[in-house]
Amino acid sequence: MPSGCGSACLEDVSTDVTRVEKSSSADGDAVTVTSDHRLSGSGSELEDTEGASDQRDWIRPDLPSRCTWRLGAAVSESPHSHPAHIKPPSILPNILGKIGHTPLVRLNRIPKEFELKCDVLAKCEFFSAGGSMKDRIALRMVEDAERAGILKPRDTIIEPSSGNTGIGLALTAAVKGYRCIITMPEKMSLEKVDVLRALGAEVVRTPTSAAFDSPESHVRMAWQLKNQIPNSHILDQYRNASNPLAHYDTTAEEILEQCDGKLDMLVAGAGTGGTLTGVARKLKERCPNVKIVGVDPEGSVLVAPKEKNEKTSFEVEGIGYDFIPTVLDKSVVDLWYKSSDVETFTMARRLIREEGLLCGGSSGSVMAAAVKTAQQLEEGQRCVVILADSVRNYMSKFLSDQWMCEKGFLGPEAPVDVKPWWWDLTVQSLHLSVPLTVSPSVSCQKTVEILKENRIDQVPVVTESGAIIGMVTLETILSSLLANKVELSDAVSLVLCKDFRQVQPTDSLGKLSHILETDSFALVVFDHTQYVTDGSARRRQTVFGVVTAIDLLSYITTQEDRSSSKCSLSDNESL
Repeated sequence: MPSGCGSACLEDVSTDVTRVEKSSSADGDAVTVTSDHRLSGSGSELEDTEGASDQRDWIRPDLPSRCTWRLGAAVSESPHSHPAHIKPPSILPNILGKIGHTPLVRLNRIPKEFELKCDVLAKCEFFSAGGSMKDRIALRMVEDAERAGILKPRDTIIEPSSGNTGIGLALTAAVKGYRCIITMPEKMSLEKVDVLRALGAEVVRTPTSAAFDSPESHVRMAWQLKNQIPNSHILDQYRNASNPLAHYDTTAEEILEQCDGKLDMLVAGAGTGGTLTGVARKLKERCPNVKIVGVDPEGSVLVAPKEKNEKTSFEVEGIGYDFIPTVLDKSVVDLWYKSSDVETFTMARRLIREEGLLCGGSSGSVMAAAVKTAQQLEEGQRCVVILADSVRNYMSKFLSDQWMCEKGFLGPEAPVDVKPWWWDLTVQSLHLSVPLTVSPSVSCQKTVEILKENRIDQVPVVTESGAIIGMVTLETILSSLLANKVELSDAVSLVLCKDFRQVQPTDSLGKLSHILETDSFALVVFDHTQYVTDGSARRRQTVFGVVTAIDLLSYITTQEDRSSSKCSLSDNESL
């Protein structure tokens, strides 16, 4: 690959090349690109960089990029093809022709409330055929693979996805006649699963808590399936150059055309990084002074510096990862913004209510970043925000008041027709028993004995330093045993449940009741700040107890019985 490969040489995992080499190794026809632009299988330059024999059955999605793109290089030097940006015909040959070409809409009420001087324009990607900007990369990856001779009729497409890329691929596969299998973490909404299945895709759910390099992760699960299914291919959005190329050639071109080549700031979320990389590179070439703002949720590790990446879980879907995808080029980002779930979903609901934009949750992250970072812009300047997907995927999530309340994103004043007497009382009113915890090294068998002896179904797992690393339940132990994932002698740390709800002792019983409508228990924790030797402060949590529906109901009935007894006694005395 020439050193000045041009403005679109985004990553060397492109399928838009001239010759295919295949290997009979465990990787099958895993696709990579060598330094002379050719596709190759096992033994390629890319695979050699892994260096570990235990990783031959998959290709890491976070390998260093070898792309030689540089600002100012001539597009003519690029090894990639760049389809012309043309207006679609009046009658489309199929629904794939409705991918892209999304509107740019001026926002009015929200920018005014935040006293922004600049124009704020929303790129509404939810108008695309599959409902998100991921349709663009799905179609590009498939068509590039077809041109390279990799995808053939009746082949199988397998892809690890948080949902939107999967839907884009399933849509494309439905039109073109491919089998499609999507692996997806359990955290992702049921609406996404339903849409995927409606499109004919097969869906494999994986534990949300599984790290990307864990055998149980959606990434590794996809590779396991690929190695078992003949004529199957992982197009690999995390490494495939077609991902950012799709946005370089279409999304960015549309924005430039719609803005007449004049914009001063772009705000976009970062998932795989393809949108941010592709759009930012094109805009930097055409608008040298444009500021690029990347948005990453709290709990994700994409953003630099590392001190901003405190490990926590997050509810927003489609942005943020526990690894840095190969296609993400952080050098084109001028400013990173870390978004919280609360501001994300609050702003997403405002975009729907105040601007009439039926967008998804990550759009709230982007808009929350925009109203703060665009304060520096003046009148006459433009800030473009990319709204990635539709509310269709989240009807049972942030659109629901009950879900928002259960997750703690709506206060105790959440909609209730008539509040019962106990609604505003605090969790500490329950007078929970002294908490029981187990160490991560305790065996599953011993844990079962402890649970049985204490007549409980779950217990927090806490390290010797006091860190809460998860919960273990009889259900998780049993399911792991039945699936032959563990033996009774194994440490309980192998069957941890990390997807559980927490409440503070000062939270209301109303909030707790919403949680217990869907969850069997909630962990009561006390947050406090600990100052260490060097004077720095650390956030710590202490287990206060575990509360179940029985605890809440017992408290309510006991208090009501006492109240009834007092009323009866008063009536007798009056007689």
